[in-house]
Amino acid sequence: MSRISIILPAKNEAAALKDLLPRLVAAQPGAEIIVVDDGSTDDTPGVCAAANVTCLSSPYSMGNGAAIKRGARAATGEILVFMDGDGQHDPADIARLVARLEQGYDMVVGARDWESQAGVGRGVANTVYNWLATKMTGQPVADLTSGFRVARAGRFREFIHLLPNGFSYPTTSTMAFFRSAYGVAYEPIKAGQRVGKSHIKPLKDGVRFLLIIFKIATLYSPLKLFFPVSLVFFLLGCVNYAWTFIHDGRLTNGSTLMWSASVIVFLIGLVSEQITSLTYRPGDVSEHRR
Repeated sequence: MSRISIILPAKNEAAALKDLLPRLVAAQPGAEIIVVDDGSTDDTPGVCAAANVTCLSSPYSMGNGAAIKRGARAATGEILVFMDGDGQHDPADIARLVARLEQGYDMVVGARDWESQAGVGRGVANTVYNWLATKMTGQPVADLTSGFRVARAGRFREFIHLLPNGFSYPTTSTMAFFRSAYGVAYEPIKAGQRVGKSHIKPLKDGVRFLLIIFKIATLYSPLKLFFPVSLVFFLLGCVNYAWTFIHDGRLTNGSTLMWSASVIVFLIGLVSEQITSLTYRPGDVSEHRR
């Protein structure tokens, strides 16, 4: 069994992989390297064969998260290293992240600085995500969306069923580890300029990233989202009742509807909290020992 397995999701990243894979082999000569070809139409399999690394090819694109899941299942290492296949991440940083993991953590995330963000818009969005995740978890979150991270294989596989097939697997895995009280650390890194064109679409993925904000809240602790909404409905009902009572001396349907909405939203949050608790069940003993 390899001690370290390096997993790179790749879609039409042959140009970047041609330079990246030899550097990976040189930096981690004993590691298992797995490139998950997410329906590429370029020569990704040929580049992998030339570098003598494993290539798992999909007949069509299933998404970045799907590639991560496939690679995590196929890996034989005790430690999983996840990197982007576009050349942004420096193979020399793997040793630092693994060293932090050995200090007792279950996941170590490569945290990018502001200069490493892909544009001002992405930088601002990531800052908002980090702030929200910090508020939700009560733990400092330096980079919620970084795709460069190392994790203990047994821990990570506990949450494979929760991971989406799209680009938000880093968010989900980080929040899942926090929710299960697994140690998460952040190691500063410098991300370089990607090779080729990004697969992220600003408008479509902007809406998707906005939904991530709500997903963060409901994934970690639903009541932290639903209770404030419930309280707002209740207070609006009280304000509406006070207004109508002063002016008309009666209770209107509007106040009743808002109070009813308040109760319903609160109960949905309560049920969601119970479902979340059941979802994050401990893995079996054999999985923890892998």
